[in-house]
This record gives sequence, C-alpha cells and structure tokens, in this order.
Amino acid sequence: MSDKNKAQHIAEYIQSIAAIEECMEPYREQRKELRRNYVENKWLDKDEISLAMKAFRMLQNNVDFDNLSEIYENLSYTMTGGNPHDLEE
Repeated sequence: MSDKNKAQHIAEYIQSIAAIEECMEPYREQRKELRRNYVENKWLDKDEISLAMKAFRMLQNNVDFDNLSEIYENLSYTMTGGNPHDLEE
C-alpha cells in the first residue's frame, strides 16, 4: 500500500471516529447527569456508583466471580504479608 493511500485511510478513519465520538457525546452527558442525580438525591454515593459500574462491567464480560475472589484474596494477603491459607485466629 502506498504512503499516500495509507494516509488517506488514516484520514478517513479519523473522520469516522470523530463522527462517532460526536454522536456519543449526548449519551455521555446523560450518563453524567444520571450519576449526578443519584448523588444529589443521596440514593447512592460516588463509591457505590463506582462499585455498581464495576459489577456491571464484570457481568458484561462474564467474569468468573469465584476465580476473581480467590485471586483478590491471595493478592490481598500478599500485599499485607499474610498467608491466604491461614484462618482468622
């Protein structure tokens, strides 16, 4: 592929991405407003919204929660210097 042809494809790609981004902007604003509304009404705080979104993304990506929990527990013990197989004393 020639440099001129590649440059043309890059320009077209950028134009397409820009158009898509522009179309998505109202939805981004709507999402921000929804979050703001829940915080202002004290239905959820920012941390709860963040955790809810993480859970939503995990569901979307079919994350194996049991496996994630085990990895998280092992990492937590590693970071704190404990043994993941020790039970509470």
